[in-house]
Amino acid sequence: MVSLWEETAGPAPERPALGGDTDADVVVVGAGYTGLWSAYELLRREPSLRVVVCEREHVGFGASGRNGGWCSALFAGSREQTAKRHGRDAVVAMQRAMFDTLDVIERTLAEEGIDCDWARGGTLQVATVPAHARRLREELADHRRWGFGEEHYRWLDGAESRSRIGCRPNLGALYTPHCAAIHPAKLARGLAAAVERRGARVHERTPVLAIERGRVVTPRGTVRAEVVVRATEAYTTQWPQHRRAVVPVYSLMIATEPLPGEVWEDAGLAQRETFTDGRRLVIYGQRTADGRIAFGGRGAPYHLGGQVRPGHDRDRRVFGALERTLRSLFPQVADAAVTHRWGGPVGVPRDWYPSVGYDRASGVAWAGGYVGDGVSTTNLAGRTIADLVLGHDSDLTRLPWVGHRSPPWEPEPLRWLGVNATRALVASIDRAEAAGREPRWRTRLANRLLGAH
Repeated sequence: MVSLWEETAGPAPERPALGGDTDADVVVVGAGYTGLWSAYELLRREPSLRVVVCEREHVGFGASGRNGGWCSALFAGSREQTAKRHGRDAVVAMQRAMFDTLDVIERTLAEEGIDCDWARGGTLQVATVPAHARRLREELADHRRWGFGEEHYRWLDGAESRSRIGCRPNLGALYTPHCAAIHPAKLARGLAAAVERRGARVHERTPVLAIERGRVVTPRGTVRAEVVVRATEAYTTQWPQHRRAVVPVYSLMIATEPLPGEVWEDAGLAQRETFTDGRRLVIYGQRTADGRIAFGGRGAPYHLGGQVRPGHDRDRRVFGALERTLRSLFPQVADAAVTHRWGGPVGVPRDWYPSVGYDRASGVAWAGGYVGDGVSTTNLAGRTIADLVLGHDSDLTRLPWVGHRSPPWEPEPLRWLGVNATRALVASIDRAEAAGREPRWRTRLANRLLGAH
């Protein structure tokens, strides 16, 4: 199943595989956003560096080219856990770094001439049942406790929310301006081209078999380099030594045909706001530049052993649920055709906390564990990796996620049982709330399991 993004990104250049042994200053493993932003920022700061990028498939093959297209200021790590380890100021610094990252990306797109259908319309979290309204208002109060005012997060009453998004029901919404809708594959391809213009070599169809001190080994040759950047996100589990580092959780998407103007007059999203609602089993959507709704969500099962296979992208049960949810939220699209169905894995660490770091002794830098919120966080990771590798002490290198080490996931089959049981628990909470019930003990349990408190 070809994603909407791949089909509409236009023709992609064919990049050669690695042609034999070679030397570099930095070798990047993975040509997704993390790897490409890292290569870009290293070369921007130090143009003389010899940078090689090795990608098993093609540029943007993983989540970078298939995601929901939210370039947001969301950081997956718990604020409470950050404060316990690093203090209140670290929480505020981390969030403000995420706010600033959108400005950095927007400037870079303009400077590099990257057209990825950027539309900075913000995000609407809509309350579609009373329980959502209560939870979203609690979330707003939490933002206020950390010192973030109306310019960052504000509540829209029902009338104002309905003037912006025509979903049903619509009891109000929590709005933040800190998000842009993008075309993910166009961003990945544009970044790769910018990296190449700055002198990097990007090799596709070049799987990395091993990362060792001072080199990476591929079937097509060895790249010797003082620094290795591991930028493999959900695919990190394919190496035995990292089997328990993250779980690859599948997120699936659908897209409608282009919708006529009269549908959009009612459905809204005139600024191409990204949207979700208050349920716990996450859904997400955007109005695309060509007038479709691209809509996705979690709910696919976790596969024993952390399997990452093409067949897992195609779960008809989940696609059916997504389509029913979309048509329920937007009756305006009841007769619209769904033209694309696709999916892919995101990396989830055991404590749901992303990390970035550089071990100078081994020469390995890494970033990942974004829990599905990586479009903007990868840019922050790339800038941070560049500072760490080049030895620059900066505000970025002092952020609380730098050097963080998540605990390993439990061995199988405990991991399979735990992840799928949690998924079922969260889905049961959503069903109860939709029916007007308050599942208090299940909510407390879910919060503990997901690191919310």
